[in-house]
Amino acid sequence: MNQFQIAISADLITKEDTPCFDEALLKEFTDRPDFSVTILPEGKKDITKQDACTYDALYLMLENLSAESVSTPDLRLKLAARHGVGFDTVDVPVMTSQGIMVTNTPNAVRRPVATMAVTLLLALSHKLIIKHQNTRAGQWARNADHMGVGLTGKTLGVLGAGSIGSEILRMMKPFDMKLIACDPHVGHDYLHSLGAKKVDSDAFFAQADFVIVATSLSAETLHLVNADRLKLMQRHASLINIARGSVIKESDLIHALRSGQISGAALDVFEQEPVSLDNPLLSMDNVITTSHSLCWTDECFDNIARDGLGSIISFADKRMPKFVVDMEVVKHERQVTWFSE
Repeated sequence: MNQFQIAISADLITKEDTPCFDEALLKEFTDRPDFSVTILPEGKKDITKQDACTYDALYLMLENLSAESVSTPDLRLKLAARHGVGFDTVDVPVMTSQGIMVTNTPNAVRRPVATMAVTLLLALSHKLIIKHQNTRAGQWARNADHMGVGLTGKTLGVLGAGSIGSEILRMMKPFDMKLIACDPHVGHDYLHSLGAKKVDSDAFFAQADFVIVATSLSAETLHLVNADRLKLMQRHASLINIARGSVIKESDLIHALRSGQISGAALDVFEQEPVSLDNPLLSMDNVITTSHSLCWTDECFDNIARDGLGSIISFADKRMPKFVVDMEVVKHERQVTWFSE
C-alpha cells in the first residue's frame, strides 16, 4: 500500500509522548493503515527540502515553511496545515506557486482567543499582577497605591473586527462599555449589530481607554501601531496585543510606556519570539506579559486539532478542506492532479 506520509510538529507532543489535545483525534490518524505518521524532531525551527520531499502533508505549529524549504525538483509535499489561525510562518504565495495547499483553523480559536483578550483586559484594569506580587510580599498597606480602573462607561477599541475581534465585541457587550472598532474591511452595519461603532484610525486611538489589537499580520498591518498612533492615545489608556507582535512597533511601545505616554500594556505576543530576557517590557511594572500561549486550554487545542487534523483527513480522502488560506492553489496542476486521481 502506498501510504500517505504525514509529519506532525513536536511542539504538539508533551514530555509524556502524548498530544496536547484530545488523544482520540490523533488516534484517527494512527489507526488508519493508509497513513504513516511521524513526529518531527523536537526543537525543529525550519522545514527542510528533505522534509518537503518525504511527506505528503505537514501539521505545523511553530516551524517555518519558506521558499527554501520547497525549492526542490523532487517535491512531494502537497498540504501544509497550520495548528492555529496565523500563517505568518508560512510563505503562502510561494506555496501556492508550488502547488502546496495551506490550511489554518480560524473558527477553532475564536472563543479561546477572545476569552484571553478579556482576561488580559480585566487583569490590566484591576492591576491583578502587582496586587498578586504585593500580597505575596506582605505589602497590604500599598493597595491604595495601585487603584484599579472600572470599566463601566469606558471606551473599548478593538483594532481588527474579523472573527476574533467580533467575538471580543460580543463578549464585552454586557460590561456596559462604549465599543468602537477600526477595520477598513468591515462595514458600519455589521459593527452596529455587535453594539460597536466604526471609527477611523485617528479617532479610534484618540477615543479608546483600552485598545485591543486583534488584526492579522500583513504588509498592511506591519507596525500599524507605531509612535504616531501611540501619541494619539490618552495618557491613562492601555494597550493589549493578542494578535502578532509585529503589528506593534515594539521600540515605539517601550518609549510610550517609559515616558508615560500611555498607562500600561498587556502582551501575549512579541516581535521576537521567544522574547529575549533583556527585553525592557519584561521588567516594567505596568506591563503584563505572557508567552504567546495564554489561550492554550483544552478547549482551544481540541478545537484546533479537530479542524487542523481534519483538514489533512479531508485532503487525503480527496475532499476539499474547509479552511484553505489561498484558494488559487486549487488551480495548480499538482492540486488538479491530486483531486482527479
